[in-house]
Amino acid sequence: MSTPNNSRRSVLKAAIGGAAASQVASAQSGAAKKVHYKAAGKPKSTPLFNGAVSYGNLLFIAGKGAHFEGDIKAHTKHVLDEVEKELVNAGSSMQKVLKCNVYLNDLKDYQGMNEMFRGRFGEEPPVRTTIAAAGGIPGNSLVEIDVIAYI
Repeated sequence: MSTPNNSRRSVLKAAIGGAAASQVASAQSGAAKKVHYKAAGKPKSTPLFNGAVSYGNLLFIAGKGAHFEGDIKAHTKHVLDEVEKELVNAGSSMQKVLKCNVYLNDLKDYQGMNEMFRGRFGEEPPVRTTIAAAGGIPGNSLVEIDVIAYI
């Protein structure tokens, strides 16, 4: 049996739920998947994966590595520079990164990676997960980083 208070709560829940659903639908109605190509433009053949894709205001940057001789600091700096280039190309910035995944070839490099990471994302860094990649990172990179950012 429904009491007046339960009835009011049901009406309120329905109104709030309907308004929230309407806002979500409205926000998503203009959203579309967009691939962000580098300066060279779209490749002639379909790539295996894309380096940067956005959907609405969310931007996903694929993992970047450093494929040259060097230590963890040189590799981390290079990778963060490459991530920043992709972000800027897509209309975002390091300060708008929400999530960062860091894959290390060896956890002994954690401190060196952190030294180069510190301050690169502004005063409010993103959430971050750091793990050692089982079996190593392809291409002999000491670090690989991917991010999710806001445009």
